[in-house]
Amino acid sequence: MANILAERIEEVLRPIVGTVLASVSVDLESKRIGKDAESITRLDLPVIADNLSLQLKLVIGPDLARAAAQRVRELA
Repeated sequence: MANILAERIEEVLRPIVGTVLASVSVDLESKRIGKDAESITRLDLPVIADNLSLQLKLVIGPDLARAAAQRVRELA
């Protein structure tokens, strides 16, 4: 993964959901907005964060999902 922003999103998620799910989440959310992980930009972060919050709440609970999404938003 060459995109530093995608790497930073993964770094935010890794301690919360683990390495594999962090990587899969970045790939999935990138595709959900019509891009790949290497082409996302700071302008994409709000949408990616919103989607992550929705998708992760079933896995880690709504509070932790919101906190993770906020940390992703703050990367902008």
